[in-house]
Amino acid sequence: MRGTESFFDTNILLYLLSGDSDKADRAEAVLAQGGTISVQVLNEFAAVAERKLGFSYSEIREVLEPIRVVCAVMPLTLETHELGLHLAERYRFSLYDALIVAAALLAGCRTLYSEDLQNGQTIDGRLVVRNPFTARGAAP
Repeated sequence: MRGTESFFDTNILLYLLSGDSDKADRAEAVLAQGGTISVQVLNEFAAVAERKLGFSYSEIREVLEPIRVVCAVMPLTLETHELGLHLAERYRFSLYDALIVAAALLAGCRTLYSEDLQNGQTIDGRLVVRNPFTARGAAP
């Protein structure tokens, strides 16, 4: 099921591979509801899986295939870049976090699932950050 209500940061996808079964199960549950990711998320996931986890590229493709089925994928565009720069400056996010936020905003998402940003923070009055691994950030 594809949808744009929720956007997933790279760390949520990476927890699918975690030895922490509680976090892996929670990541799987929120991802199973569908949502949106960006090409940046796919690239970051592949880089970490290859470099830090020792996955082959065929293994990376195998893990990402079902994610791309349940999630819409936002492209990287000049508009994403420009909005990311603005958000990095305004909210003092790292550039890469700001690009994730920009993609979520451009996709029209209302929730950004991330462990890296401040749980409960509202961005531009329309996107709320949720950490799905905390009681306050878990989806209903």
